[in-house]
Amino acid sequence: MRGFAAVLSISFVCALTAGPVAAQAPIVIKFSHVVTNETPKGKGSLKFKELAEKYTDGKVKVEVYPNSSLYKDNEEVDALQLGAVQMLAPSLAKFGPLGAKEFEVFDLPFMFPDKDALKKVTTGPIGREMFSRLADKGILGLAYWDNGFKVFSANHPLKTPDDMLGLKIRIQSSKVLEAEIKAFGGVPQVLAFSEVYQALQTGVVDGQENTASNMYTQKMHEVQKYGIITNHGYIGYAVIVNRKFWDGLPADIRTQLDKAMAEATEYANAISQKENDDALDAMNKSGKITFYTPNAGEMKQWMTAAKPVQDEMAGRVGKDLIEKIRATIGTAGK
Repeated sequence: MRGFAAVLSISFVCALTAGPVAAQAPIVIKFSHVVTNETPKGKGSLKFKELAEKYTDGKVKVEVYPNSSLYKDNEEVDALQLGAVQMLAPSLAKFGPLGAKEFEVFDLPFMFPDKDALKKVTTGPIGREMFSRLADKGILGLAYWDNGFKVFSANHPLKTPDDMLGLKIRIQSSKVLEAEIKAFGGVPQVLAFSEVYQALQTGVVDGQENTASNMYTQKMHEVQKYGIITNHGYIGYAVIVNRKFWDGLPADIRTQLDKAMAEATEYANAISQKENDDALDAMNKSGKITFYTPNAGEMKQWMTAAKPVQDEMAGRVGKDLIEKIRATIGTAGK
């Protein structure tokens, strides 16, 4: 009995000192992107964080790393494939250098007349089929997020493609964008997004192309004197995850995260146009940059200069894909 009492006493003391059973640690999703929290993508990522943590009752914790604070835009896809980060929202142009050249169809100048045309592609069978091309790269596509259409900027007035002659223009890494800038008479310069402001400030490049919201939040208008509203190209993003990580999540968690992503996508895409409109207005009011809206004749010159790029790049991105998109959005034969 004395031995039993001693064991009982020790067990009781251990129970007191062990404390409560530790709660299970939340599943952490590191969500990295290269723009600020004030952009449509930045706000969309924060909305996803809010909804994901709410719908999973805290079982998932989303850590958002904006403005290249975790990885530069030329490093982030590699990090995702290695599992160092779980979620990204890179521009669609990123997948061309990765080997999924079909995604460069979104870079083709004047390919999409408006957001409604884009939505027919990204939310339909074509968008889903394009995501399937990422499976063998260890990537799962969850959603397409809008940013908007691009404008050009430089340090001298831009009205027609002739005004681009010889200018060094920063672009993302994309063979299509290289061909586009050359077609307009410029000299393409590939630079990481985080390096653009300094490159413009120091004259490493003469100009750039981007959406108004990206220009404004990165303060590019402070180091550029002129802009032109060509809406010549589109910037959109694919929200992607490491496939192995996603497939390893409990089914109920994935269901709640899918719900959070669907709602965050609706939110991000709904605000993208207003964010760009507000950014353009703010830049105009700053007095540091002057934007020009080309007339019909000038726009025709830009579109005529860009047309050969679509034909030239058909072999790269897929002639059948281009024709399928044109049939879907109603621009076939135009």
